[in-house]
Amino acid sequence: QLKLVESGGGLVQPGGSLRLSCAASGVALDHYGVGWFRQAPGKEREPISCISSSGASTNYADSVKGRFTMARDNAKNTMSLQMNTLNPEDTAVYYCAATSAPDLFNARVYHYWGQGTQVTVSS
Repeated sequence: QLKLVESGGGLVQPGGSLRLSCAASGVALDHYGVGWFRQAPGKEREPISCISSSGASTNYADSVKGRFTMARDNAKNTMSLQMNTLNPEDTAVYYCAATSAPDLFNARVYHYWGQGTQVTVSS
């Protein structure tokens, strides 16, 4: 059973940066495509970025393109999300997830989810 645990959330001022990490255990992460999602109060969970199992393909939502960078390290069984130039609209609970299915920007295909970490962007 694959287990995912996020860390690195917190409070940051507009324009600031945060780096989220997700540690996997139980199963080698290189079997799975991985993604980051976020959910703000009253809104649906939305995809932020995803990377294929091989790492050959990375995609970002338009809302974060150029500001966020996702990476995976299969040797360490981890993934990360570097978030720069944060704004209040980025405030949400952020989740890492893994799936063996294609269509990595579709939250419904993900089998494994972390517990989430809160990111709050406020002055």
